[in-house]
Amino acid sequence: MTLATQGPEGPWAAAVFYAWVDGALIFLSSPKSRHGANLAHDSRCAATIQEDYSDWQQIKGVQLEGQGEQLHGEDAARARAAYAEKFPIAGPLAMIPPAIAEAFARVSWYRLRPARMYFIDNSRGFGHREELNVR
Repeated sequence: MTLATQGPEGPWAAAVFYAWVDGALIFLSSPKSRHGANLAHDSRCAATIQEDYSDWQQIKGVQLEGQGEQLHGEDAARARAAYAEKFPIAGPLAMIPPAIAEAFARVSWYRLRPARMYFIDNSRGFGHREELNVR
């Protein structure tokens, strides 16, 4: 997904891998990254999820806004476990490449809870979007 945040230096967007868990998007990143620092400053954020299309009539995806937060303790452990289900490279530390294990020591887990979500479907007309129930 492309995550958009706002901080003292202005707006910023960054691509992050994510997993959908219990109505929220889980991702990992360095708290020292610009988007990590922005979320610590202002938890409001937005995101888009879509594939890369060459024909505008095929475009389908999700636009959302919500609150992002850094996870700690048990919440971070649950996020990592759920993320590993989607991305096995994030599995048990003893089973992943050393470089990945070292990188995990420097990152934090985050959760984006959507407040509003829209499904975009250009196959139904240019710019067609429908609001999704986030509950």
